[in-house]
Amino acid sequence: MKRRFNDLLRRLPVWAVWLAGLLPLALLIFDTFAGNLGIDPVRDIEWRLGKTAFYFLIGGLAVTPLLRITGISLMKFRRAIGLLCFTYAVLHVSSWISMEMGFLWSQMAKDVVKRPYLIFGMLSLLILIPLAVTSNNLSIRRMGGQSWRNLHKLVYLAGPLVALHWIWALKVFPVTPGFWLLVILLLLGARLAIRRPLGRGRAKGLKITN
Repeated sequence: MKRRFNDLLRRLPVWAVWLAGLLPLALLIFDTFAGNLGIDPVRDIEWRLGKTAFYFLIGGLAVTPLLRITGISLMKFRRAIGLLCFTYAVLHVSSWISMEMGFLWSQMAKDVVKRPYLIFGMLSLLILIPLAVTSNNLSIRRMGGQSWRNLHKLVYLAGPLVALHWIWALKVFPVTPGFWLLVILLLLGARLAIRRPLGRGRAKGLKITN
């Protein structure tokens, strides 16, 4: 059963993941022009983009534990998942800069001081930028496999930071982001507790970039 499922995944093209991953953006655009957003459309746009980025980040973090625990491999799609996360994160921050702040940089600086949870979000985006820029085969060849993997381990820091950004933004400890923070910590713990097989696992780690 597992082998059949992995065979189906291998036949699934990466562009299909991109197509599915862009559906939330298409739905958001439709709701915006159809007037289906709430009483604060700017806030709704920001939150929907941010939450989608967060969920793709969790999806990327889950790929390796899923493989080690169940044997189901989504490694082929991990790069697309990560880049979708970055795309939504950039759109999330861009919507805040343009629609809420109106490109008023001094006001943005004051807002960061007034609402420190923004620092967690900005730090997360800064972490994701070099990961997105180096998500290509050329970067792996130039950096070397081990250096590239070490750089991309920074994503383990971005996950908790985004969860804290969400929790602090709501000013209380809400159930949903608190739950996903726990999920992130469990995924990171699983990576440490369940080691990949020597040799074969290392080769698979390099093959995800092909």
